[in-house]
Amino acid sequence: MYAIIKDGGKQYKVTEGESLLLDARDMEPGATLEFDSVLMYAKDDDIRIGTPTVDGVTVSGQVEGAEKGEKLTVMKFRRRKASRTKQGHRQKYTRVTIQKITAG
Repeated sequence: MYAIIKDGGKQYKVTEGESLLLDARDMEPGATLEFDSVLMYAKDDDIRIGTPTVDGVTVSGQVEGAEKGEKLTVMKFRRRKASRTKQGHRQKYTRVTIQKITAG
C-alpha cells in the first residue's frame, strides 16, 4: 500500500513506516501531522487517482525532529574586478515518519 501526497509544492510517494524529509516546520518532536492532499492511493487492486485529490484518504505521520541538509557553497566571482564572495547554506528540514494511511 502506498500513497502520493502533496506538501509544500512537492509530491512524495509514501508507505507506512517510511521516513522522509519535509521543508522545515516549527513543530515539536512527537507531534502528529495529517496530510489531507492525497493525489493517489493504491492498495493491491484498489487504485484511486484524485481529481485533483482523493476524497476520504488521509495520511498521518509523526514528527521525529529537525535536521539540516548538507552544506552548499555559493561562490560569486566577477572577473577583472577583484570581487569575490563566498557564502554557505544549509537547508533546514523536518523528519517525519509515516504512521498510517487511512482510506475511508
